[in-house]
Amino acid sequence: MRNQDSGNATGSAVQSVDRAINVLELLARNGETGITEIAGELGVHKSTASRLLSVLEAHGLVEQLGERGKYAIGFGVVRLAGAATGRMDLAKLGRQTCQALAEELGETVNIAIADAGVAINISQARGSAAITTQNWTGQRTPLHATSSGKVLLAAMDEAERKRMLAHELEQYTPRTTVDRDELAAELDRVAEDGYAASFEELELGMHAVAVPVRGPGGEVVAAMSASGPSYRLSKQRIRQIVAPMAEAARELSAQLGYFSA
Repeated sequence: MRNQDSGNATGSAVQSVDRAINVLELLARNGETGITEIAGELGVHKSTASRLLSVLEAHGLVEQLGERGKYAIGFGVVRLAGAATGRMDLAKLGRQTCQALAEELGETVNIAIADAGVAINISQARGSAAITTQNWTGQRTPLHATSSGKVLLAAMDEAERKRMLAHELEQYTPRTTVDRDELAAELDRVAEDGYAASFEELELGMHAVAVPVRGPGGEVVAAMSASGPSYRLSKQRIRQIVAPMAEAARELSAQLGYFSA
């Protein structure tokens, strides 16, 4: 009986979400719209439409216009759209920065963001010495086993970091760090040093190094990484290329609106 009740509750929640989306689409299409018209479009009672609008209004997604009782899209939608636009701007601006850095270093350069517990690569360029043709754009990679992921993790507060690492840490190679205390200590060093490295932690024979990219408020919004074969991207060379990578990241951050002191 509990399973049936749970299924009914889930179905009801999905239906409510679907109706809320329909309300937003209706307002976007028609502009100012009264509750009677909204209820009619949804095929529901006015009381049901009123509850939906109250929830959307509480989140700033719709607003009631004065005493007329009509509703319109709220500024909360602008906030959500701004977040999506920011990601698109980052990917667009990042392509040029990735290409310039890849040409300078001769290695593959990627920009990644954190999303739902993983790192997603949103831009990539391959340098002249790159030996792989793999396209990482759009690929989801683990936070704990990549240089980009470590940069993104190091920038999070403790609560957010715990949420991102709530699952069991998968061991991709014998060198993958899966001990949480050991990983926490490494992330503290990343935050202090300003860069992270991965030595055969995701794939045997591959090394990588990453630096943070910052948004207008100074928050870390992405990680810029360079990766290559271990025989060429040695620990010594990684230390040598951190400076040009950090400079490229500063230039991209400035384009996003962040200017360091």
